[in-house]
Amino acid sequence: MRPRDPAQPHRTASTLELFFDLVFVVAVSIASAQLHHSLSHGDFVHGVTAYAMVFFAVWWAWMNFTWFATSFDTDDWLYRVTTIVQMGGVLVFAAGIPAAFERGDFTIPVLGYIVMRIAMVAQWLRASRGAGELRSATRRYALGIAAVQVLWVLFLLIPSGTVQIAAFVVFALIEVSVPVFAEYRRQTPWHAHHITERYGLFTLIVLGESLLASANAIVDAGRELESLVPLISISVLTLVVTASLWWIYFWPPHHRAITTFARSLRYGYTHYLVFAAAAAFSAGIEVELDVLTGESHLSNVVASFTVTIPIAIFLLGIWWIAIRESADRVVNTAIPAGALLVLLDPILPIPVAITAVVLAVIVVILVLRPPLPQRS
Repeated sequence: MRPRDPAQPHRTASTLELFFDLVFVVAVSIASAQLHHSLSHGDFVHGVTAYAMVFFAVWWAWMNFTWFATSFDTDDWLYRVTTIVQMGGVLVFAAGIPAAFERGDFTIPVLGYIVMRIAMVAQWLRASRGAGELRSATRRYALGIAAVQVLWVLFLLIPSGTVQIAAFVVFALIEVSVPVFAEYRRQTPWHAHHITERYGLFTLIVLGESLLASANAIVDAGRELESLVPLISISVLTLVVTASLWWIYFWPPHHRAITTFARSLRYGYTHYLVFAAAAAFSAGIEVELDVLTGESHLSNVVASFTVTIPIAIFLLGIWWIAIRESADRVVNTAIPAGALLVLLDPILPIPVAITAVVLAVIVVILVLRPPLPQRS
């Protein structure tokens, strides 16, 4: 298991990586559904906090595998088996998400993480045998991952509430510092086109899950409403917004954003907000439908914010890490301004929702003003 060539031509995501990503659809779908229920009942603080904690774990598990794979993927039988074990851990984790939301009980998610971490530590230790100059980095990864997992086991002893949230924040900060600790002397190689393709594929999966969840909710609501006009409006909004977010995300050449270790950290870590916002979008659509059908007593303004806030976060996140340095002044003005308009859509004195219009205008601007040539 030697380090992969970061300049390898035609490096693309493997079928195993695509298979691995599909397991995360389960976890993302369950987390989004739990967020929807919390928001629909007006339990905003608890819902958003629990969602942020759960989605962090989902995102970080995916990150661990993805960056390891870009450096050491061998695709032999042992690598495949170890990866499938990690997939099993993801499914165990997903099964515990409802209990984590409802009671702050993270027992099953932590058990799933133990399964994933045992496999991940084994991968790093195996890689250390043939890593050469990177042997110390691979061993620090194994040590850091194992040590932080001990903290997550101790996390189970902390009762739910404010103390649990504070402990989670501290442990999460320690967790994201492991790559810095492991690679402060020598960096493991990453393939820029491969790693950004992996992020793009996961974005497609999250957006697709949001589209599916929203479509299912619209179909269910259609059985209870006499008029289809509101459902048609929400359907158009959902399709236009999802397609626009896809267009905006894939407009810039992402490989330019990870030219250094510090930039790769910024790119990878900010994607937590991008992924979480994309998955939360469907929860907002479902809240809007609950208001239409009378299952939620939220006001129209509050319900609309559950849709517009995730969209604005997505726009600002991807603009900051990938678009900004490849765009001219017009694009760099349009996207932040568009995010602000989308965010304020629920309270603007306009008789129709402008979110879809704003996003469509941004897409038109991107078509007319392509990315700038790469600077030398």
